[in-house]
Amino acid sequence: MEIKIHSMREKNYANKHVLLRLDINAPIDQKTKRIVNQSRLEKSVPTLNYLLDQGARVAIIAHQGDTLDYQNLIPLEEHAEILSELTGHEISYIDDVCGPSACKAFEKVEAGKAVILGNLRYLTEEVSSFEAAVPLTAKEMTETWLVRKLAPIADAYVNDAFSAAHRSAPSMVAFQELLPTAAGDLLFQEHEALSKVLHHAQKPSSFILGGAKISDAFGMIEQVLSSGTADSILTCGVTGVIFVMAQGYSPGKKYEEWLASRKLLDFVPQAKTYLEKYGDRILVPVDLAYPQDGERKEIKVSDLPLDDGNFIDIGQETIALYREEILKAKTIFLNGPPGVYEQEGFEVGSRSIYEAVSESEGYSVLGGGDSVTAAGKFISLDKVSYVCTAGGAMVRFMTGKKLPLITAMENANK
Repeated sequence: MEIKIHSMREKNYANKHVLLRLDINAPIDQKTKRIVNQSRLEKSVPTLNYLLDQGARVAIIAHQGDTLDYQNLIPLEEHAEILSELTGHEISYIDDVCGPSACKAFEKVEAGKAVILGNLRYLTEEVSSFEAAVPLTAKEMTETWLVRKLAPIADAYVNDAFSAAHRSAPSMVAFQELLPTAAGDLLFQEHEALSKVLHHAQKPSSFILGGAKISDAFGMIEQVLSSGTADSILTCGVTGVIFVMAQGYSPGKKYEEWLASRKLLDFVPQAKTYLEKYGDRILVPVDLAYPQDGERKEIKVSDLPLDDGNFIDIGQETIALYREEILKAKTIFLNGPPGVYEQEGFEVGSRSIYEAVSESEGYSVLGGGDSVTAAGKFISLDKVSYVCTAGGAMVRFMTGKKLPLITAMENANK
Protein backbone atom coordinates (compact mmCIF):
# COMPACT_ATOMS: atom_id res chain seq x y z
CA MET A 1 0.00 0.00 0.00
CA GLU A 2 1.63 3.20 -1.19
CA ILE A 3 1.79 6.24 1.08
CA LYS A 4 1.68 9.79 -0.27
CA ILE A 5 4.53 11.29 1.70
CA HIS A 6 7.46 13.41 0.56
CA SER A 7 10.88 11.76 0.78
CA MET A 8 13.77 13.77 2.17
CA ARG A 9 15.69 12.74 -0.96
CA GLU A 10 13.47 15.09 -2.95
CA LYS A 11 14.84 18.03 -0.95
CA ASN A 12 18.05 20.01 -0.61
CA TYR A 13 18.94 20.73 3.01
CA ALA A 14 22.29 22.47 2.51
CA ASN A 15 22.86 24.95 5.35
CA LYS A 16 19.24 24.45 6.55
CA HIS A 17 18.31 23.95 10.19
CA VAL A 18 16.64 20.53 10.14
CA LEU A 19 14.71 19.08 13.06
CA LEU A 20 15.07 15.30 12.78
CA ARG A 21 12.81 12.97 14.78
CA LEU A 22 14.43 9.55 15.18
CA ASP A 23 13.50 6.52 17.26
CA ILE A 24 16.77 5.37 18.82
CA ASN A 25 15.14 3.98 21.97
CA ALA A 26 17.48 1.09 22.84
CA PRO A 27 17.57 -1.85 25.29
CA ILE A 28 19.57 -0.97 28.39
CA ASP A 29 21.65 -3.14 30.72
CA GLN A 30 20.00 -2.48 34.08
CA LYS A 31 23.27 -2.73 36.01
CA THR A 32 25.51 -0.57 33.85
CA LYS A 33 22.78 1.56 32.21
CA ARG A 34 24.63 1.08 28.91
CA ILE A 35 23.05 0.27 25.54
CA VAL A 36 23.07 -3.46 24.73
CA ASN A 37 21.53 -3.40 21.24
CA GLN A 38 22.32 -0.75 18.61
CA SER A 39 19.97 -1.91 15.84
CA ARG A 40 17.74 1.17 15.88
CA LEU A 41 20.74 3.49 15.91
CA GLU A 42 22.32 1.60 13.02
CA LYS A 43 19.13 1.83 10.96
CA SER A 44 19.02 5.60 11.47
CA VAL A 45 22.44 6.10 9.89
CA PRO A 46 21.44 6.41 6.17
CA THR A 47 18.98 9.22 6.87
CA LEU A 48 21.33 11.04 9.21
CA ASN A 49 24.25 10.72 6.82
CA TYR A 50 22.17 12.01 3.91
CA LEU A 51 21.33 15.18 5.82
CA LEU A 52 24.84 15.74 7.17
CA ASP A 53 26.53 15.02 3.84
CA GLN A 54 24.31 17.71 2.31
CA GLY A 55 25.54 20.19 4.91
CA ALA A 56 22.36 20.37 6.97
CA ARG A 57 22.44 21.77 10.51
CA VAL A 58 20.66 19.00 12.38
CA ALA A 59 18.99 18.83 15.79
CA ILE A 60 17.89 15.29 16.65
CA ILE A 61 14.91 14.80 18.94
CA ALA A 62 14.32 11.31 20.32
CA HIS A 63 13.15 9.41 23.38
CA GLN A 64 14.58 6.70 25.63
CA GLY A 65 12.35 4.85 28.09
CA ASP A 66 8.91 5.95 29.29
CA THR A 67 6.61 5.90 32.29
CA LEU A 68 5.94 2.21 31.54
CA ASP A 69 9.65 1.34 31.50
CA TYR A 70 11.07 4.01 33.79
CA GLN A 71 14.21 1.95 34.38
CA ASN A 72 15.21 2.73 30.77
CA LEU A 73 14.64 6.49 31.02
CA ILE A 74 18.20 7.77 30.78
CA PRO A 75 19.99 10.65 29.00
CA LEU A 76 20.91 10.30 25.32
CA GLU A 77 24.61 10.97 25.73
CA GLU A 78 25.71 7.44 24.80
CA HIS A 79 23.39 7.55 21.78
CA ALA A 80 25.31 10.59 20.53
CA GLU A 81 28.63 8.79 21.00
CA ILE A 82 27.42 5.73 19.08
CA LEU A 83 25.93 7.75 16.23
CA SER A 84 29.16 9.74 15.92
CA GLU A 85 31.06 6.47 15.47
CA LEU A 86 28.51 5.01 13.06
CA THR A 87 28.19 8.07 10.83
CA GLY A 88 31.71 9.48 10.99
CA HIS A 89 30.17 12.89 11.67
CA GLU A 90 30.41 15.00 14.81
CA ILE A 91 27.24 14.54 16.85
CA SER A 92 27.16 16.30 20.20
CA TYR A 93 24.69 16.04 23.06
CA ILE A 94 23.05 18.57 25.34
CA ASP A 95 20.98 17.46 28.31
CA ASP A 96 18.19 19.93 27.63
CA VAL A 97 15.07 19.13 25.60
CA CYS A 98 13.84 22.51 24.43
CA GLY A 99 14.94 25.04 27.01
CA PRO A 100 17.29 27.99 26.37
CA SER A 101 20.40 25.78 26.16
CA ALA A 102 18.79 23.40 23.66
CA CYS A 103 17.53 26.23 21.49
CA LYS A 104 20.93 27.91 21.49
CA ALA A 105 22.63 24.63 20.57
CA PHE A 106 20.22 24.15 17.65
CA GLU A 107 20.69 27.72 16.44
CA LYS A 108 24.50 27.45 16.53
CA VAL A 109 24.98 23.90 15.21
CA GLU A 110 27.37 24.02 12.26
CA ALA A 111 26.68 22.79 8.72
CA GLY A 112 27.32 19.06 8.41
CA LYS A 113 27.04 18.51 12.16
CA ALA A 114 24.28 17.45 14.54
CA VAL A 115 23.28 17.81 18.15
CA ILE A 116 21.02 15.42 20.04
CA LEU A 117 18.71 17.29 22.38
CA GLY A 118 17.65 15.88 25.74
CA ASN A 119 15.37 12.87 26.18
CA LEU A 120 11.87 13.81 24.95
CA ARG A 121 10.32 11.73 27.71
CA TYR A 122 11.52 14.32 30.22
CA LEU A 123 8.51 16.32 28.99
CA THR A 124 5.04 15.52 30.36
CA GLU A 125 3.41 16.05 26.97
CA GLU A 126 5.70 13.40 25.39
CA VAL A 127 5.08 10.48 27.77
CA SER A 128 2.68 7.80 26.53
CA SER A 129 0.35 8.12 29.53
CA PHE A 130 -0.25 11.81 28.69
CA GLU A 131 -1.55 10.84 25.26
CA ALA A 132 -4.23 8.65 26.87
CA ALA A 133 -5.13 11.15 29.58
CA VAL A 134 -5.17 14.33 27.46
CA PRO A 135 -6.00 13.58 23.81
CA LEU A 136 -4.99 16.56 21.69
CA THR A 137 -5.27 17.18 17.97
CA ALA A 138 -2.11 17.81 15.98
CA LYS A 139 -3.08 21.48 15.68
CA GLU A 140 -3.60 21.78 19.44
CA MET A 141 -0.14 20.27 19.96
CA THR A 142 1.45 23.21 18.16
CA GLU A 143 0.90 25.10 21.43
CA THR A 144 3.03 22.66 23.45
CA TRP A 145 6.34 23.88 24.83
CA LEU A 146 8.41 21.60 22.59
CA VAL A 147 6.85 22.86 19.36
CA ARG A 148 6.69 26.54 20.38
CA LYS A 149 10.40 26.55 21.21
CA LEU A 150 11.92 24.46 18.41
CA ALA A 151 9.69 25.14 15.37
CA PRO A 152 10.77 28.80 14.99
CA ILE A 153 14.41 27.75 14.71
CA ALA A 154 13.86 24.98 12.14
CA ASP A 155 13.69 25.39 8.38
CA ALA A 156 12.40 21.83 7.90
CA TYR A 157 11.21 18.75 9.75
CA VAL A 158 12.20 15.18 8.87
CA ASN A 159 10.67 12.13 10.54
CA ASP A 160 12.33 8.71 10.40
CA ALA A 161 10.72 7.23 13.52
CA PHE A 162 8.30 4.62 12.18
CA SER A 163 8.71 2.54 15.33
CA ALA A 164 6.99 5.34 17.27
CA ALA A 165 4.36 5.89 14.56
CA HIS A 166 1.54 4.74 16.85
CA ARG A 167 2.24 7.63 19.23
CA SER A 168 0.19 10.81 18.84
CA ALA A 169 2.75 13.05 20.53
CA PRO A 170 3.91 16.59 19.64
CA SER A 171 7.30 15.38 18.39
CA MET A 172 5.54 12.94 16.04
CA VAL A 173 2.53 14.79 14.61
CA ALA A 174 2.65 18.53 15.39
CA PHE A 175 5.69 19.91 13.55
CA GLN A 176 4.04 18.84 10.28
CA GLU A 177 1.47 21.58 10.89
CA LEU A 178 4.15 24.30 10.77
CA LEU A 179 7.21 23.16 8.80
CA PRO A 180 8.10 21.74 5.38
CA THR A 181 8.03 18.01 6.08
CA ALA A 182 9.58 14.86 4.64
CA ALA A 183 10.26 11.27 5.66
CA GLY A 184 13.58 9.49 6.02
CA ASP A 185 14.57 6.24 4.34
CA LEU A 186 13.67 3.95 7.24
CA LEU A 187 10.07 5.10 7.44
CA PHE A 188 9.46 4.02 3.85
CA GLN A 189 11.30 0.71 4.31
CA GLU A 190 9.35 -0.27 7.43
CA HIS A 191 6.01 0.66 5.88
CA GLU A 192 6.79 -1.31 2.72
CA ALA A 193 7.90 -4.45 4.58
CA LEU A 194 4.83 -4.55 6.82
CA SER A 195 2.51 -3.74 3.93
CA LYS A 196 3.91 -6.73 2.08
CA VAL A 197 2.87 -8.99 4.96
CA LEU A 198 -0.50 -7.35 5.62
CA HIS A 199 -1.69 -6.77 2.06
CA HIS A 200 0.40 -8.95 -0.27
CA ALA A 201 1.39 -12.03 1.72
CA GLN A 202 2.31 -15.12 -0.30
CA LYS A 203 0.47 -18.20 0.92
CA PRO A 204 0.60 -20.00 3.23
CA SER A 205 1.30 -17.29 5.78
CA SER A 206 2.26 -18.02 9.40
CA PHE A 207 2.30 -15.58 12.33
CA ILE A 208 4.42 -16.52 15.37
CA LEU A 209 3.22 -14.61 18.43
CA GLY A 210 5.16 -14.94 21.67
CA GLY A 211 6.74 -12.80 24.35
CA ALA A 212 5.24 -11.60 27.61
CA LYS A 213 3.31 -8.58 26.29
CA ILE A 214 0.27 -10.52 25.18
CA SER A 215 -1.83 -7.43 24.50
CA ASP A 216 0.26 -7.08 21.32
CA ALA A 217 -0.72 -10.56 20.13
CA PHE A 218 -4.38 -10.16 21.02
CA GLY A 219 -4.38 -6.79 19.31
CA MET A 220 -3.85 -8.38 15.91
CA ILE A 221 -5.20 -11.97 16.01
CA GLU A 222 -8.77 -11.13 14.99
CA GLN A 223 -7.69 -8.84 12.14
CA VAL A 224 -5.11 -11.11 10.52
CA LEU A 225 -7.31 -14.22 10.76
CA SER A 226 -10.60 -12.65 9.67
CA SER A 227 -8.92 -10.90 6.72
CA GLY A 228 -7.07 -14.05 5.66
CA THR A 229 -3.70 -12.36 6.10
CA ALA A 230 -2.59 -15.23 8.35
CA ASP A 231 -3.30 -18.84 7.46
CA SER A 232 -1.99 -20.00 10.81
CA ILE A 233 -0.99 -18.47 14.12
CA LEU A 234 1.64 -20.20 16.25
CA THR A 235 1.12 -19.19 19.87
CA CYS A 236 3.97 -19.32 22.37
CA GLY A 237 5.31 -17.39 25.34
CA VAL A 238 2.60 -16.20 27.73
CA THR A 239 0.16 -16.04 24.81
CA GLY A 240 0.64 -19.78 24.31
CA VAL A 241 -0.24 -20.56 27.94
CA ILE A 242 -3.36 -18.38 27.75
CA PHE A 243 -4.52 -20.45 24.76
CA VAL A 244 -3.69 -23.65 26.64
CA MET A 245 -6.08 -22.43 29.35
CA ALA A 246 -8.67 -21.54 26.71
CA GLN A 247 -8.61 -25.21 25.70
CA GLY A 248 -9.72 -26.10 29.21
CA TYR A 249 -6.39 -26.92 30.88
CA SER A 250 -5.17 -25.34 34.11
CA PRO A 251 -1.41 -24.65 34.23
CA GLY A 252 -1.44 -24.88 38.03
CA LYS A 253 -1.76 -22.67 41.08
CA LYS A 254 1.61 -20.87 40.90
CA TYR A 255 1.34 -19.86 37.24
CA GLU A 256 -2.34 -18.86 37.50
CA GLU A 257 -1.53 -16.61 40.46
CA TRP A 258 1.22 -14.97 38.38
CA LEU A 259 -1.22 -14.39 35.51
CA ALA A 260 -3.86 -13.03 37.89
CA SER A 261 -1.38 -10.58 39.45
CA ARG A 262 -0.88 -9.06 36.00
CA LYS A 263 -4.57 -9.18 35.05
CA LEU A 264 -3.76 -11.54 32.16
CA LEU A 265 -6.50 -14.04 32.97
CA ASP A 266 -8.89 -11.57 31.34
CA PHE A 267 -7.56 -12.74 27.97
CA VAL A 268 -8.70 -16.36 28.44
CA PRO A 269 -12.36 -15.82 27.38
CA GLN A 270 -11.15 -13.93 24.30
CA ALA A 271 -8.81 -16.80 23.44
CA LYS A 272 -11.73 -19.25 23.76
CA THR A 273 -13.73 -17.18 21.29
CA TYR A 274 -10.84 -17.22 18.82
CA LEU A 275 -10.47 -21.01 19.12
CA GLU A 276 -14.19 -21.51 18.52
CA LYS A 277 -14.16 -19.14 15.56
CA TYR A 278 -10.93 -20.10 13.82
CA GLY A 279 -10.42 -23.72 14.90
CA ASP A 280 -7.23 -25.38 13.74
CA ARG A 281 -5.77 -22.18 12.26
CA ILE A 282 -4.50 -21.36 15.77
CA LEU A 283 -1.72 -23.71 16.91
CA VAL A 284 -1.40 -24.11 20.68
CA PRO A 285 1.56 -25.61 22.61
CA VAL A 286 1.25 -29.34 23.32
CA ASP A 287 4.04 -29.32 25.91
CA LEU A 288 5.72 -26.72 28.11
CA ALA A 289 9.09 -26.35 29.83
CA TYR A 290 9.70 -25.26 33.43
CA PRO A 291 12.66 -25.09 35.86
CA GLN A 292 12.99 -27.61 38.68
CA ASP A 293 16.03 -27.95 40.93
CA GLY A 294 18.08 -25.92 38.49
CA GLU A 295 17.21 -28.10 35.49
CA ARG A 296 14.89 -27.85 32.51
CA LYS A 297 11.84 -30.09 32.77
CA GLU A 298 9.02 -30.57 30.29
CA ILE A 299 5.39 -31.58 30.74
CA LYS A 300 2.67 -32.45 28.25
CA VAL A 301 -0.30 -30.11 28.33
CA SER A 302 -2.54 -33.15 28.78
CA ASP A 303 -0.75 -33.86 32.09
CA LEU A 304 -1.42 -30.42 33.58
CA PRO A 305 -1.94 -28.92 36.14
CA LEU A 306 1.46 -28.59 37.79
CA ASP A 307 0.94 -26.46 40.87
CA ASP A 308 4.55 -25.29 41.23
CA GLY A 309 5.20 -24.97 37.50
CA ASN A 310 6.70 -21.76 36.11
CA PHE A 311 6.35 -22.24 32.36
CA ILE A 312 9.00 -20.21 30.54
CA ASP A 313 9.50 -22.10 27.27
CA ILE A 314 7.74 -24.38 24.82
CA GLY A 315 8.57 -28.10 24.83
CA GLN A 316 10.24 -30.30 22.21
CA GLU A 317 6.99 -31.63 20.69
CA THR A 318 5.70 -28.08 20.22
CA ILE A 319 9.02 -27.04 18.70
CA ALA A 320 8.81 -29.87 16.14
CA LEU A 321 5.20 -28.99 15.30
CA TYR A 322 5.98 -25.29 14.86
CA ARG A 323 9.16 -25.91 12.85
CA GLU A 324 7.17 -27.94 10.34
CA GLU A 325 4.64 -25.13 9.97
CA ILE A 326 7.34 -22.46 9.58
CA LEU A 327 9.33 -24.36 6.97
CA LYS A 328 6.32 -24.76 4.67
CA ALA A 329 5.24 -21.11 4.99
CA LYS A 330 5.80 -18.62 2.16
CA THR A 331 5.34 -15.62 4.47
CA ILE A 332 6.45 -15.53 8.12
CA PHE A 333 5.78 -12.82 10.68
CA LEU A 334 7.28 -13.07 14.16
CA ASN A 335 6.62 -10.86 17.18
CA GLY A 336 7.93 -11.89 20.60
CA PRO A 337 10.33 -14.72 21.54
CA PRO A 338 8.84 -18.16 22.37
CA GLY A 339 10.40 -18.30 25.83
CA VAL A 340 12.65 -16.69 28.41
CA TYR A 341 15.69 -16.96 26.15
CA GLU A 342 17.93 -15.10 28.60
CA GLN A 343 17.75 -17.97 31.11
CA GLU A 344 20.15 -20.86 30.61
CA GLY A 345 18.35 -24.00 29.50
CA PHE A 346 15.26 -22.12 28.35
CA GLU A 347 16.62 -20.62 25.16
CA VAL A 348 15.79 -23.91 23.39
CA GLY A 349 12.42 -22.84 22.01
CA SER A 350 13.60 -19.42 20.87
CA ARG A 351 16.75 -20.82 19.26
CA SER A 352 14.81 -23.53 17.41
CA ILE A 353 12.08 -21.22 16.16
CA TYR A 354 14.52 -18.53 14.99
CA GLU A 355 16.66 -21.15 13.27
CA ALA A 356 13.58 -22.42 11.44
CA VAL A 357 12.78 -18.87 10.30
CA SER A 358 16.37 -18.45 9.07
CA GLU A 359 16.18 -21.76 7.17
CA SER A 360 12.86 -20.93 5.54
CA GLU A 361 12.75 -19.86 1.91
CA GLY A 362 9.69 -17.69 2.59
CA TYR A 363 9.55 -13.92 3.07
CA SER A 364 10.15 -13.29 6.78
CA VAL A 365 9.61 -10.21 8.94
CA LEU A 366 10.36 -9.97 12.63
CA GLY A 367 9.95 -7.02 14.92
CA GLY A 368 9.72 -5.82 18.49
CA GLY A 369 12.70 -5.08 20.72
CA ASP A 370 12.90 -8.48 22.42
CA SER A 371 12.33 -10.32 19.13
CA VAL A 372 15.26 -8.59 17.47
CA THR A 373 17.55 -9.00 20.48
CA ALA A 374 16.71 -12.71 20.75
CA ALA A 375 17.11 -13.31 17.02
CA GLY A 376 20.52 -11.64 17.03
CA LYS A 377 21.61 -14.03 19.76
CA PHE A 378 20.77 -17.19 17.82
CA ILE A 379 20.94 -16.47 14.08
CA SER A 380 22.44 -14.06 11.57
CA LEU A 381 19.86 -11.34 11.00
CA ASP A 382 20.91 -11.40 7.34
CA LYS A 383 18.90 -14.63 7.12
CA VAL A 384 15.68 -12.69 7.86
CA SER A 385 14.06 -10.85 4.94
CA TYR A 386 13.34 -7.75 7.00
CA VAL A 387 14.05 -6.84 10.61
CA CYS A 388 11.56 -4.19 11.72
CA THR A 389 12.52 -1.67 14.41
CA ALA A 390 8.89 -1.26 15.45
CA GLY A 391 7.01 -2.97 18.25
CA GLY A 392 3.78 -1.20 19.19
CA ALA A 393 3.57 0.55 15.81
CA MET A 394 4.00 -2.77 14.03
CA VAL A 395 1.18 -4.32 16.07
CA ARG A 396 -1.16 -1.43 15.39
CA PHE A 397 -0.27 -1.49 11.69
CA MET A 398 -1.17 -5.19 11.56
CA THR A 399 -4.64 -4.43 12.94
CA GLY A 400 -5.26 -2.39 9.81
CA LYS A 401 -5.57 0.88 11.73
CA LYS A 402 -4.04 4.08 10.38
CA LEU A 403 -1.01 5.23 12.34
CA PRO A 404 -1.03 8.82 13.68
CA LEU A 405 2.38 9.53 12.14
CA ILE A 406 1.30 8.39 8.68
CA THR A 407 -1.82 10.55 8.88
CA ALA A 408 0.25 13.58 9.92
CA MET A 409 2.83 13.03 7.17
CA GLU A 410 0.17 12.59 4.48
CA ASN A 411 -1.62 15.72 5.67
CA ALA A 412 1.67 17.61 5.40
CA ASN A 413 2.05 16.32 1.86
CA LYS A 414 -1.34 17.76 0.95
